[in-house]
Amino acid sequence: MFDILMYLFENYIHSEAEVMVDHDVLTDELTRAGFHQDEIYKALTWLEKLAALQDSNTYPYLTRIASKSTRVYTCEEMQLLDVESRGFLMFLEQVNVLDFTTREMVIDRVMELDTQFFSIDDLKWVVLMVLFNVPGKETAYSQMEDLIFDEQEGPLH
Repeated sequence: MFDILMYLFENYIHSEAEVMVDHDVLTDELTRAGFHQDEIYKALTWLEKLAALQDSNTYPYLTRIASKSTRVYTCEEMQLLDVESRGFLMFLEQVNVLDFTTREMVIDRVMELDTQFFSIDDLKWVVLMVLFNVPGKETAYSQMEDLIFDEQEGPLH
């Protein structure tokens, strides 16, 4: 499923191509690209749920403003998000790429991925997808894009 999300993001969203709204046409194209139909439906559902996260009536925790908070991860979250990934999320909060709301959106979307193996590179793409989807986060999206595409060797000082 993550491969489909990456394909869609790179070919439609990130490239600023016109996004097809018709699920049938999109499903046909993804099938021709070699993806399995059940995985296509999972990916499209994942994207629909990402868009739905902005509904404050359904997800009221996203409207709460937290100036300083400490995120305590569940056992399930820690199984998928290793120490490096959790540290990266904290780093993104510290440099104001993520805030409370977008952090929770990222964690929500990570936990909905149908995978047992999840790397920090995968996390970076999920963060990018979430930030792209949230209005008013253009600067954070740009910063995240720079972090992904302009990675430097060695420690940051």
